[in-house]
Amino acid sequence: MRLSDFDFELPEALIAQAPTADRAASRLLHLPPYPAGAPSTVDARNPADTDAAPPADLRFSDLPGLLAPGDLLVMNDSRVINARLRGRKPTGGEVELLVERLLDPFTVSGQLRASHPPTPGGTVRFGEATATMVRRQDRFFTLRFDCEVEPLLASIGRMPLPPYIRREAVDSDAERYQTVYARAPGSVAAPTAGLHFSNDLLDQLRGAGVELAFLTLHVGAGTFQPVKTDDVTQHRMHTERFVVPSAVADAVARTRARGGRVVAVGTTSLRSLESAAKDDGTVSPGESETELFITPGFRFRVVDALVTNFHLPRSTLLMLVSAFAGHARIRAAYAHAIREGYRFFSYGDAMLLHRAPDAVHAADAQAPR
Repeated sequence: MRLSDFDFELPEALIAQAPTADRAASRLLHLPPYPAGAPSTVDARNPADTDAAPPADLRFSDLPGLLAPGDLLVMNDSRVINARLRGRKPTGGEVELLVERLLDPFTVSGQLRASHPPTPGGTVRFGEATATMVRRQDRFFTLRFDCEVEPLLASIGRMPLPPYIRREAVDSDAERYQTVYARAPGSVAAPTAGLHFSNDLLDQLRGAGVELAFLTLHVGAGTFQPVKTDDVTQHRMHTERFVVPSAVADAVARTRARGGRVVAVGTTSLRSLESAAKDDGTVSPGESETELFITPGFRFRVVDALVTNFHLPRSTLLMLVSAFAGHARIRAAYAHAIREGYRFFSYGDAMLLHRAPDAVHAADAQAPR
Protein backbone atom coordinates (compact mmCIF):
# COMPACT_ATOMS: atom_id res chain seq x y z
CA MET A 1 0.00 0.00 0.00
CA ARG A 2 1.20 3.48 -0.86
CA LEU A 3 0.98 6.62 1.23
CA SER A 4 -1.26 8.21 -1.40
CA ASP A 5 -3.89 5.54 -0.68
CA PHE A 6 -4.55 7.36 2.59
CA ASP A 7 -4.74 10.92 1.30
CA PHE A 8 -7.81 13.13 1.07
CA GLU A 9 -8.63 16.81 0.65
CA LEU A 10 -9.98 18.46 3.80
CA PRO A 11 -11.34 22.02 3.81
CA GLU A 12 -9.48 23.94 6.50
CA ALA A 13 -12.79 25.27 7.84
CA LEU A 14 -13.64 21.74 9.05
CA ILE A 15 -10.62 21.53 11.38
CA ALA A 16 -12.15 22.15 14.81
CA GLN A 17 -10.40 24.94 16.70
CA ALA A 18 -12.44 24.63 19.90
CA PRO A 19 -14.61 22.00 21.59
CA THR A 20 -18.40 21.93 21.58
CA ALA A 21 -20.11 23.59 24.55
CA ASP A 22 -21.38 20.18 25.71
CA ARG A 23 -19.06 17.18 25.37
CA ALA A 24 -21.76 14.70 24.38
CA ALA A 25 -23.37 17.14 21.92
CA SER A 26 -20.70 16.48 19.31
CA ARG A 27 -21.80 14.56 16.23
CA LEU A 28 -21.37 10.81 15.81
CA LEU A 29 -21.05 9.13 12.43
CA HIS A 30 -22.10 5.51 12.86
CA LEU A 31 -20.95 2.94 10.32
CA PRO A 32 -23.37 0.04 10.98
CA PRO A 33 -22.01 -3.51 11.13
CA TYR A 34 -21.68 -5.45 7.92
CA PRO A 35 -24.56 -7.86 7.22
CA ALA A 36 -23.91 -11.38 8.45
CA GLY A 37 -21.85 -13.32 5.94
CA ALA A 38 -21.04 -10.30 3.78
CA PRO A 39 -17.43 -9.87 2.62
CA SER A 40 -15.80 -6.55 3.39
CA THR A 41 -13.55 -4.46 1.19
CA VAL A 42 -10.13 -3.94 2.71
CA ASP A 43 -8.21 -3.69 -0.56
CA ALA A 44 -7.16 -0.07 -1.11
CA ARG A 45 -7.38 -0.56 -4.87
CA ASN A 46 -11.12 -1.27 -4.69
CA PRO A 47 -12.91 2.08 -5.11
CA ALA A 48 -16.29 1.08 -3.69
CA ASP A 49 -17.84 -0.90 -0.89
CA THR A 50 -21.41 -1.96 -1.57
CA ASP A 51 -21.73 -4.67 1.06
CA ALA A 52 -22.58 -2.53 4.10
CA ALA A 53 -25.36 -0.21 5.21
CA PRO A 54 -24.83 3.54 4.69
CA PRO A 55 -23.55 5.68 7.57
CA ALA A 56 -25.97 7.22 10.06
CA ASP A 57 -25.65 10.83 11.22
CA LEU A 58 -26.21 10.92 14.98
CA ARG A 59 -25.18 12.73 18.16
CA PHE A 60 -22.62 11.32 20.56
CA SER A 61 -25.31 11.24 23.22
CA ASP A 62 -26.96 8.49 21.13
CA LEU A 63 -24.11 6.09 21.92
CA PRO A 64 -25.89 4.15 24.73
CA GLY A 65 -28.57 3.09 22.23
CA LEU A 66 -25.90 1.66 19.90
CA LEU A 67 -24.39 -0.60 22.53
CA ALA A 68 -25.92 -3.60 24.26
CA PRO A 69 -26.00 -4.89 27.84
CA GLY A 70 -22.89 -6.99 28.33
CA ASP A 71 -20.71 -4.91 26.00
CA LEU A 72 -17.42 -3.60 27.38
CA LEU A 73 -16.04 -0.10 26.82
CA VAL A 74 -12.26 0.12 27.31
CA MET A 75 -10.95 3.65 27.88
CA ASN A 76 -7.54 5.30 28.21
CA ASP A 77 -7.27 7.20 31.50
CA SER A 78 -3.97 8.95 30.71
CA ARG A 79 -3.88 12.62 31.69
CA VAL A 80 -2.28 15.34 29.54
CA ILE A 81 0.56 17.18 31.24
CA ASN A 82 1.53 20.83 30.67
CA ALA A 83 4.26 19.61 28.37
CA ARG A 84 5.07 22.78 26.42
CA LEU A 85 7.80 25.07 27.79
CA ARG A 86 9.19 28.29 26.34
CA GLY A 87 12.74 29.31 27.06
CA ARG A 88 15.80 31.20 25.84
CA LYS A 89 19.36 30.28 24.99
CA PRO A 90 22.23 32.36 26.44
CA THR A 91 22.36 34.19 23.10
CA GLY A 92 18.74 35.31 23.59
CA GLY A 93 17.30 33.01 20.94
CA GLU A 94 13.86 31.62 21.69
CA VAL A 95 13.35 27.89 22.26
CA GLU A 96 10.17 25.84 22.62
CA LEU A 97 10.34 22.42 24.25
CA LEU A 98 7.64 19.77 23.94
CA VAL A 99 8.32 17.17 26.62
CA GLU A 100 7.88 13.64 25.29
CA ARG A 101 8.47 11.83 28.58
CA LEU A 102 10.23 12.12 31.93
CA LEU A 103 13.27 9.85 32.06
CA ASP A 104 13.82 10.62 35.75
CA PRO A 105 12.73 13.52 38.01
CA PHE A 106 15.36 15.84 36.47
CA THR A 107 15.72 14.54 32.90
CA VAL A 108 13.36 14.65 29.92
CA SER A 109 13.23 13.53 26.32
CA GLY A 110 11.46 15.96 24.05
CA GLN A 111 11.33 17.92 20.83
CA LEU A 112 12.97 21.33 20.56
CA ARG A 113 12.00 24.08 18.19
CA ALA A 114 14.69 26.71 17.72
CA SER A 115 16.49 28.44 14.87
CA HIS A 116 19.72 26.82 16.08
CA PRO A 117 19.10 24.01 18.59
CA PRO A 118 21.70 23.70 21.36
CA THR A 119 24.53 21.21 20.97
CA PRO A 120 25.52 18.79 23.75
CA GLY A 121 26.57 20.82 26.78
CA GLY A 122 24.57 23.85 25.65
CA THR A 123 22.00 25.33 27.99
CA VAL A 124 18.49 26.74 27.80
CA ARG A 125 16.76 28.83 30.46
CA PHE A 126 13.13 27.99 31.25
CA GLY A 127 11.86 30.52 33.78
CA GLU A 128 14.20 30.19 36.78
CA ALA A 129 15.36 26.72 35.70
CA THR A 130 18.30 25.81 33.50
CA ALA A 131 18.39 22.74 31.26
CA THR A 132 21.55 21.29 29.73
CA MET A 133 21.35 19.41 26.44
CA VAL A 134 22.80 15.92 26.94
CA ARG A 135 22.33 14.31 23.53
CA ARG A 136 20.18 14.23 20.43
CA GLN A 137 18.69 11.17 18.78
CA ASP A 138 16.86 11.88 15.54
CA ARG A 139 14.15 14.47 16.38
CA PHE A 140 14.32 13.97 20.17
CA PHE A 141 16.61 15.80 22.59
CA THR A 142 17.59 14.69 26.10
CA LEU A 143 17.83 17.58 28.55
CA ARG A 144 18.93 17.57 32.20
CA PHE A 145 17.32 20.21 34.43
CA ASP A 146 18.75 21.71 37.61
CA CYS A 147 15.38 21.19 39.33
CA GLU A 148 12.62 18.61 39.35
CA VAL A 149 10.68 18.81 36.12
CA GLU A 150 7.13 17.93 37.23
CA PRO A 151 6.72 21.01 39.51
CA LEU A 152 8.24 23.17 36.78
CA LEU A 153 5.71 21.95 34.21
CA ALA A 154 2.88 22.50 36.68
CA SER A 155 3.98 26.08 37.33
CA ILE A 156 5.05 27.44 33.92
CA GLY A 157 4.20 24.70 31.40
CA ARG A 158 1.37 25.12 28.93
CA MET A 159 -1.21 22.70 27.58
CA PRO A 160 0.25 21.15 24.38
CA LEU A 161 -2.56 21.70 21.90
CA PRO A 162 -1.97 19.98 18.53
CA PRO A 163 -0.27 21.98 15.76
CA TYR A 164 -3.44 22.14 13.64
CA ILE A 165 -5.22 24.12 16.39
CA ARG A 166 -3.99 27.53 15.34
CA ARG A 167 -4.35 29.43 18.59
CA GLU A 168 -2.72 29.59 21.98
CA ALA A 169 -4.09 27.42 24.77
CA VAL A 170 -6.56 29.22 27.04
CA ASP A 171 -7.72 28.47 30.57
CA SER A 172 -10.69 26.38 29.42
CA ASP A 173 -8.38 23.98 27.53
CA ALA A 174 -6.97 22.80 30.86
CA GLU A 175 -10.34 21.12 31.46
CA ARG A 176 -11.64 20.42 27.95
CA TYR A 177 -8.43 18.91 26.57
CA GLN A 178 -8.71 16.22 29.26
CA THR A 179 -11.18 13.36 29.48
CA VAL A 180 -13.48 13.45 32.50
CA TYR A 181 -11.87 10.19 33.66
CA ALA A 182 -8.22 11.28 33.16
CA ARG A 183 -6.18 9.99 36.11
CA ALA A 184 -2.58 9.05 35.24
CA PRO A 185 -0.36 12.02 34.18
CA GLY A 186 1.96 11.39 31.26
CA SER A 187 0.46 12.22 27.84
CA VAL A 188 1.47 15.13 25.63
CA ALA A 189 -1.71 14.79 23.56
CA ALA A 190 -5.19 13.84 24.66
CA PRO A 191 -6.73 10.45 23.82
CA THR A 192 -9.30 12.48 21.95
CA ALA A 193 -12.05 9.91 21.39
CA GLY A 194 -12.68 10.09 25.12
CA LEU A 195 -13.26 13.86 25.10
CA HIS A 196 -16.89 13.28 24.07
CA PHE A 197 -17.84 11.46 27.26
CA SER A 198 -19.49 13.40 30.08
CA ASN A 199 -20.03 12.00 33.55
CA ASP A 200 -23.76 11.87 32.84
CA LEU A 201 -23.17 9.82 29.69
CA LEU A 202 -20.91 7.41 31.57
CA ASP A 203 -23.70 6.94 34.14
CA GLN A 204 -26.18 6.26 31.33
CA LEU A 205 -23.89 3.61 29.87
CA ARG A 206 -23.49 1.88 33.23
CA GLY A 207 -27.25 2.04 33.72
CA ALA A 208 -27.72 0.39 30.32
CA GLY A 209 -25.61 -2.60 31.39
CA VAL A 210 -22.41 -1.58 29.57
CA GLU A 211 -19.26 -2.40 31.54
CA LEU A 212 -16.45 0.20 31.70
CA ALA A 213 -12.75 -0.59 32.11
CA PHE A 214 -9.67 1.66 32.11
CA LEU A 215 -6.13 1.13 30.86
CA THR A 216 -3.34 3.67 30.40
CA LEU A 217 -1.34 4.60 27.31
CA HIS A 218 0.71 7.79 27.49
CA VAL A 219 0.45 9.50 24.11
CA GLY A 220 3.84 10.73 22.92
CA ALA A 221 4.87 13.69 20.80
CA GLY A 222 5.54 11.34 17.91
CA THR A 223 1.80 10.95 17.39
CA PHE A 224 1.91 14.08 15.21
CA GLN A 225 4.91 13.00 13.14
CA PRO A 226 4.03 12.46 9.47
CA VAL A 227 4.64 9.28 7.55
CA LYS A 228 7.51 10.12 5.18
CA THR A 229 7.90 6.85 3.25
CA ASP A 230 5.72 6.25 0.20
CA ASP A 231 5.83 2.53 0.97
CA VAL A 232 3.92 2.57 4.27
CA THR A 233 5.44 -0.75 5.35
CA GLN A 234 8.78 1.06 5.74
CA HIS A 235 7.42 3.46 8.37
CA ARG A 236 8.46 2.90 11.98
CA MET A 237 6.18 3.93 14.82
CA HIS A 238 7.39 5.81 17.88
CA THR A 239 7.16 3.82 21.09
CA GLU A 240 4.56 4.61 23.74
CA ARG A 241 4.21 3.31 27.29
CA PHE A 242 1.04 1.49 28.28
CA VAL A 243 -0.37 -0.38 31.23
CA VAL A 244 -3.13 -3.00 31.01
CA PRO A 245 -4.37 -3.74 34.55
CA SER A 246 -5.53 -7.21 35.52
CA ALA A 247 -9.04 -5.77 35.85
CA VAL A 248 -9.07 -5.01 32.11
CA ALA A 249 -7.83 -8.47 31.12
CA ASP A 250 -10.49 -10.02 33.38
CA ALA A 251 -13.19 -7.75 31.93
CA VAL A 252 -12.30 -8.81 28.38
CA ALA A 253 -12.50 -12.47 29.39
CA ARG A 254 -15.90 -11.94 31.05
CA THR A 255 -17.19 -10.10 27.99
CA ARG A 256 -16.12 -12.91 25.69
CA ALA A 257 -17.76 -15.49 27.99
CA ARG A 258 -21.12 -13.71 27.96
CA GLY A 259 -21.09 -12.98 24.24
CA GLY A 260 -20.58 -9.23 24.52
CA ARG A 261 -18.46 -6.96 22.38
CA VAL A 262 -15.17 -5.30 23.30
CA VAL A 263 -15.43 -1.64 22.27
CA ALA A 264 -12.20 0.39 22.34
CA VAL A 265 -12.54 4.10 23.02
CA GLY A 266 -9.83 5.55 20.83
CA THR A 267 -6.95 4.15 18.84
CA THR A 268 -4.75 4.28 21.95
CA SER A 269 -7.01 1.80 23.76
CA LEU A 270 -7.16 -0.41 20.67
CA ARG A 271 -3.37 -0.45 20.23
CA SER A 272 -2.89 -1.24 23.92
CA LEU A 273 -5.32 -4.17 23.82
CA GLU A 274 -3.95 -5.58 20.58
CA SER A 275 -0.37 -5.15 21.82
CA ALA A 276 -1.20 -7.08 24.99
CA ALA A 277 -3.14 -9.82 23.18
CA LYS A 278 -2.07 -13.42 22.82
CA ASP A 279 -2.69 -15.36 19.63
CA ASP A 280 -5.91 -16.80 21.06
CA GLY A 281 -7.31 -13.32 21.80
CA THR A 282 -6.80 -13.35 25.55
CA VAL A 283 -5.24 -10.22 27.04
CA SER A 284 -2.10 -10.35 29.18
CA PRO A 285 -2.02 -7.73 31.95
CA GLY A 286 1.13 -5.76 32.60
CA GLU A 287 3.20 -2.70 31.69
CA SER A 288 5.16 -2.43 28.47
CA GLU A 289 5.90 -0.25 25.44
CA THR A 290 4.33 -0.58 22.03
CA GLU A 291 5.30 0.43 18.52
CA LEU A 292 2.48 -1.55 16.94
CA PHE A 293 1.75 -0.24 13.44
CA ILE A 294 -1.65 -1.36 12.16
CA THR A 295 -2.33 -1.28 8.42
CA PRO A 296 -4.89 -3.09 6.22
CA GLY A 297 -4.34 -6.81 6.48
CA PHE A 298 -3.78 -6.76 10.24
CA ARG A 299 -5.62 -9.52 12.12
CA PHE A 300 -7.37 -8.08 15.16
CA ARG A 301 -7.43 -10.33 18.19
CA VAL A 302 -9.51 -8.44 20.75
CA VAL A 303 -11.48 -5.39 19.62
CA ASP A 304 -14.93 -5.67 18.00
CA ALA A 305 -15.89 -1.98 17.72
CA LEU A 306 -14.09 1.34 17.94
CA VAL A 307 -15.07 4.87 18.99
CA THR A 308 -12.69 7.29 17.31
CA ASN A 309 -12.32 10.81 15.97
CA PHE A 310 -11.56 11.77 12.37
CA HIS A 311 -7.85 11.53 11.60
CA LEU A 312 -5.27 13.41 9.57
CA PRO A 313 -4.63 12.55 5.91
CA ARG A 314 -1.69 10.19 5.37
CA SER A 315 -1.52 9.40 9.09
CA THR A 316 -0.90 6.09 10.84
CA LEU A 317 -4.24 6.48 12.62
CA LEU A 318 -6.11 6.72 9.32
CA MET A 319 -4.33 3.51 8.29
CA LEU A 320 -5.44 1.88 11.54
CA VAL A 321 -9.15 2.68 11.08
CA SER A 322 -8.89 1.59 7.44
CA ALA A 323 -7.55 -1.76 8.61
CA PHE A 324 -10.31 -2.05 11.18
CA ALA A 325 -13.43 -1.06 9.24
CA GLY A 326 -12.32 -1.57 5.62
CA HIS A 327 -10.27 0.84 3.55
CA ALA A 328 -12.90 1.67 0.91
CA ARG A 329 -15.60 2.06 3.54
CA ILE A 330 -13.49 4.53 5.52
CA ARG A 331 -12.77 6.53 2.38
CA ALA A 332 -16.49 6.71 1.65
CA ALA A 333 -17.28 7.64 5.26
CA TYR A 334 -14.73 10.46 5.26
CA ALA A 335 -16.14 11.80 2.00
CA HIS A 336 -19.62 11.71 3.58
CA ALA A 337 -18.35 13.51 6.69
CA ILE A 338 -16.78 16.27 4.60
CA ARG A 339 -19.99 16.74 2.59
CA GLU A 340 -22.03 16.90 5.79
CA GLY A 341 -19.72 19.37 7.51
CA TYR A 342 -18.41 17.18 10.33
CA ARG A 343 -15.69 18.72 12.50
CA PHE A 344 -12.30 17.02 12.23
CA PHE A 345 -9.40 16.10 14.52
CA SER A 346 -8.89 16.52 18.28
CA TYR A 347 -11.78 18.86 19.13
CA GLY A 348 -13.91 17.49 16.31
CA ASP A 349 -16.68 14.91 15.99
CA ALA A 350 -16.56 11.13 16.39
CA MET A 351 -17.24 7.84 14.61
CA LEU A 352 -18.43 4.44 15.80
CA LEU A 353 -16.85 1.69 13.69
CA HIS A 354 -17.37 -2.06 13.66
CA ARG A 355 -14.68 -4.57 12.76
CA ALA A 356 -14.83 -5.60 9.13
CA PRO A 357 -15.47 -9.33 8.54
CA ASP A 358 -12.11 -9.72 6.83
CA ALA A 359 -10.33 -8.23 9.87
CA VAL A 360 -11.11 -11.36 11.85
CA HIS A 361 -9.93 -12.15 15.35
CA ALA A 362 -6.73 -14.17 15.39
CA ALA A 363 -8.59 -16.94 17.23
CA ASP A 364 -10.89 -17.26 14.20
CA ALA A 365 -8.08 -17.30 11.64
CA GLN A 366 -5.99 -20.29 10.65
CA ALA A 367 -2.82 -18.28 11.16
CA PRO A 368 -2.52 -14.79 12.64
CA ARG A 369 -0.64 -12.29 10.55
